[in-house]
Amino acid sequence: MATEEGPVVSGRRPPPAPFPPVVWIGGPPGAGKSTLARALAHRLGLRLYQSDTLTWDHRDRARAAGHPAAIRWEALDPGERWSAPPAELLAMSLHAERGAMIADDVRALGRGPLTVVEGTPVTPDTVPDPARAVWLMPSPELQRSRLAERGLPAGVHTLYTLLLADIAARVEAHGLAGRVVTVTPDATPSDTRTAAEALLAGALADGPVAATAAERQALRRAENEAVAAQYRAHLARPWTTGDPRTAPVTLTCECAEPKCTARLTLPLGAFPPASGAPLRCH
Repeated sequence: MATEEGPVVSGRRPPPAPFPPVVWIGGPPGAGKSTLARALAHRLGLRLYQSDTLTWDHRDRARAAGHPAAIRWEALDPGERWSAPPAELLAMSLHAERGAMIADDVRALGRGPLTVVEGTPVTPDTVPDPARAVWLMPSPELQRSRLAERGLPAGVHTLYTLLLADIAARVEAHGLAGRVVTVTPDATPSDTRTAAEALLAGALADGPVAATAAERQALRRAENEAVAAQYRAHLARPWTTGDPRTAPVTLTCECAEPKCTARLTLPLGAFPPASGAPLRCH
């Protein structure tokens, strides 16, 4: 007998596919994960997987599987969602469930350069080899200041605080304090990158990496396509407003120069360019 996952032998499913070469970056919202992941991917020629870009895909998968919290979240209007009790907020975030989905996504990536996987749901329960992972953990004072800067609604603020506590507890339970980079108010992105790279040095050295400018451009285009798909999926929700042609989206420069950190904001409907040419900052 066979299933969608492959043949079943003696009533047992085959083992999951192996992971391609990966490094993992976890931590709560506002820790600097995306900044670090982009810096590594662009400078070294790596593939980038940002879990935020799969948010709506993951929610649809959870809902299709009958997950009660996913179904409830979709049924509520935004005001009701964010006024839910803390335990329900955390459950409806699908924080625990999305880790397994990320692992499935990464296994399905296939051959390619070393992949930098980043996201809040990247917890020790997701990562098969902690030696290839780091967690960026903001100090309490930094998290307070960053959340205040964002002017978040009370419910979102509560959820982000819960996520910090949840991730810290999981890291401690797995004995992985040595894989943590603590981000303090006086730390620069360069400081964080240096500390993270020291912990990931072996995995980063193993590669593989994109060798040519064309390969780097293809990676950056795939990165931008994922971001654009995230925006389109959000705007397709019945409770959202906004025009998918004119909504602004911030994308990364596709010039593929390793030191380029430029970001470009353009109407969502203008991507990808009709000419097929790479997005360039110059």
